[in-house]
Amino acid sequence: MIKRRELLAGTAAITMTGNASPAPREGRIDCQSHLFSGEFLTLLEKRKDSPYVYRKGNDRFVVVGQWHRRLMPRHTDIAAKLADMDKAGIAMTALSINDPGPELFGKDSPAMARLLNDFIADVVKQHPTRFFGLATLPFNSPEAMLKEFERATDKLGMKGILLYSNLDGKFPDEPEFRPLFAAAEKRGVPLLLHPAYPTTYEATKGYEGAGGLGLMFDTTIALNRLIVGGVLEQHPKLKLVFPDVGGALPYLIGRIDHQTMVLKRGAEHIRKPPSEYLKQVWLDTVSPIAMAIRYGIDFVGASQMLYSSDHPWVDPQLIAGHVQSLKLPQLQEAQVFSGNARRLFNL
Repeated sequence: MIKRRELLAGTAAITMTGNASPAPREGRIDCQSHLFSGEFLTLLEKRKDSPYVYRKGNDRFVVVGQWHRRLMPRHTDIAAKLADMDKAGIAMTALSINDPGPELFGKDSPAMARLLNDFIADVVKQHPTRFFGLATLPFNSPEAMLKEFERATDKLGMKGILLYSNLDGKFPDEPEFRPLFAAAEKRGVPLLLHPAYPTTYEATKGYEGAGGLGLMFDTTIALNRLIVGGVLEQHPKLKLVFPDVGGALPYLIGRIDHQTMVLKRGAEHIRKPPSEYLKQVWLDTVSPIAMAIRYGIDFVGASQMLYSSDHPWVDPQLIAGHVQSLKLPQLQEAQVFSGNARRLFNL
């Protein structure tokens, strides 16, 4: 088991210059934004097997499976994140780690989850008017998963859970993960379905397609399985956020309806067309093309669309500009930029 003192040894501290920044009186709420723990990255640099981190010149690369991704300075710089928030008129941000998640660390996954959640909680504590936290869990151990869920939401005050689209290769509808949905529904804790190292990596790695296609296919497959597997049927009050304007599922859902309702393929666990369950889900605005956001709003309604940027991978002003370009009625735009987040996360 990883000991806390071992994790701290030789840790490169995350950049945390400046004092806690007060939130603007009014402003946008970014529902997806990521920060890497310097402590975590230092630990990964000591590993040789996936997941691990290596340096090349001044750059650091995170490796999961076969995928090598270069980190940007803003991945570990809180002051830069706050500055970018201010430029984009963002009052508060839902802060979470990125992947890799704790479930990839075997028997050490509970310790990893505690490390990462404590890190996010510490940042929120230093900037309580600017950030609220989303926790991650040791998904490879059902008992540890629920224990950390309770600790993160009760003790650390986390407002939601980052649920990966696949959990060390297993999709989240599988039986060992289902207790989480019951607990989250009972407590009213939102779950954000976030991409992980894609199960389609081999099929999408050509021409660097894993980020543009593989991640979107992974969340699409995961949510489709959650729907047709009956999770939303069993837990109708579950607060589930599907990022990236739903991946590909809103565009394919008519075909899924026909397959299940007309051809009777895979409808054993649902009573309604899959499109009806999809309308229960919250979407977010992470898309570099405005017409996708428009389609998402047309599908689920402005009352279930969340402004999100995926910072620092994406500039928050880019997404904000796309939302503004839609010329939504003032009330709907206010819902997307902040009202829906306040309601979903009880802010």
